[in-house]
Amino acid sequence: MCGRHADGANFVGGGRAEVGPMRIELQQVEKVYNSKMLKFQALREIDLVIEEGELTAIVGPSGSGKSTLLNMMTGIDRPSAGTVSVGGKRIDDMSEDELAAWRGGHVGIIFQFFQLFPTLTALENAMLPMDLVRRGTMAERRREALANLELVGLAGKEDSLPRALSGGEQQRVAIARALANDPEIIVGDEPTGNLDSVTAERMFQLLTELNDAGKTVLFVTHDRELARRARRVVTIRDGRIVAG
Repeated sequence: MCGRHADGANFVGGGRAEVGPMRIELQQVEKVYNSKMLKFQALREIDLVIEEGELTAIVGPSGSGKSTLLNMMTGIDRPSAGTVSVGGKRIDDMSEDELAAWRGGHVGIIFQFFQLFPTLTALENAMLPMDLVRRGTMAERRREALANLELVGLAGKEDSLPRALSGGEQQRVAIARALANDPEIIVGDEPTGNLDSVTAERMFQLLTELNDAGKTVLFVTHDRELARRARRVVTIRDGRIVAG
């Protein structure tokens, strides 16, 4: 749960070693996907800086490169050209193992299509990032995950498998999972896209509160009204940043 250890003590950073400001910087980033039939340039000459603590919406038409841009910032994908640095570290130069460890300690990701493990309960899915980095004891991980599930309105659903949950409930499990290691950066690909309007409002308020607590929050959205409530809006079209 943001800002608290499982034992209730306030904290920032989850006990990680101190790092520099988590400034995100992309310089002349290009991304080209090649297949036997097609060559597609998803990103073109991207220069972008996201300062630590920003609340930023990324908008643009379908296929404009929004999700690819997020994937560059989180190391899920690598640029074909250019550099990606976070907190002064070149993440595009990291090995896959280094990237996995870096993401586990610093980034929480809310995927568009949940990507929950179907054979794990809501609680086990919410605990998974803590399990992967062996954070705390099993009992502490369980308490932290239960607190995060309660935070997103899923108290009492911890033993449910994803197939027993609605789409909106699965999305909320994904948000709880993204909070697991108290990351400095929270990234969402349509994080409220599968929620009803009331729950979407609650989840956006949660993201705002996390940002107010000092976390960098980035999200892709097709919802122009939601985007306008961000403190910064970056618009991408045809793989290029055209505003923001």
